[in-house]
Amino acid sequence: MPKRKRAPADAPPPPPSLLPQKKHYRQRAHANPFSDHALDYPPAPAAVDWAAHYPAFAATGKVPALADVGCGFGGLLVALAPLFPDELILGLEIRVQVSQYVQDRIAALRTTHAHAHPSPGLYQNISVVRANAMKFLPNYFARASLRALFFLFPDPHFKQRKHKARIISPALLAEYAYALRPGGIVYTITDVRDLAQWMHRHLAAHPLFEPIAEQDVRALGHADVLDAVHSATEEGKKVDRNNGQKWLACFRRRENPQ
Repeated sequence: MPKRKRAPADAPPPPPSLLPQKKHYRQRAHANPFSDHALDYPPAPAAVDWAAHYPAFAATGKVPALADVGCGFGGLLVALAPLFPDELILGLEIRVQVSQYVQDRIAALRTTHAHAHPSPGLYQNISVVRANAMKFLPNYFARASLRALFFLFPDPHFKQRKHKARIISPALLAEYAYALRPGGIVYTITDVRDLAQWMHRHLAAHPLFEPIAEQDVRALGHADVLDAVHSATEEGKKVDRNNGQKWLACFRRRENPQ
């Protein structure tokens, strides 16, 4: 067996784990999207200081091209970061403690990666904002600026009187179609059959969205994205541990009518 190489005497020691611990970020599982959460939001997408979110891309003038609505603890953001190194990815999360956890997680990943690599770049392309996407999505994303929208394991709002709070609804689909460029894809997944049917029914009924089969999405070269959608989030891993079932549905943004 070859001898293990010893690190040079002057090599800096690896930093201790900087990743935040969820136990320090206690938060309710869900938040009421109709409540006043004392949010700060930009008056228009052009007013967002994206350089503060993505310092490594400040000179490029880029804006987010992928958005995870209700990003939870940021599992999808972290999984997508190396898949799209030249694209900016933004998570939106309404819960204050959870959004703070994601912010701290990204900062820790950037620092750890920069320590291990002389040319830091990984995780510089992801960020998070505390935002209510049901109210303020157009304040962050200009028309046709996104090429992917993710709605992973959203709150099912089981009671019928609360269905209006579901993140996929006829009133909101127009906003998603506005922000998504033609050819862009909406990814949805849930472990609640009723919610899966609800989301599929409303997306399929909208004139600017068409269903696209999973195998066709994979054929477009997005197999890694679908794998992340299935299993990168905390909720997805929990379903796997419990041997639960997941329902995936993808929809492509149609071209604008003449």
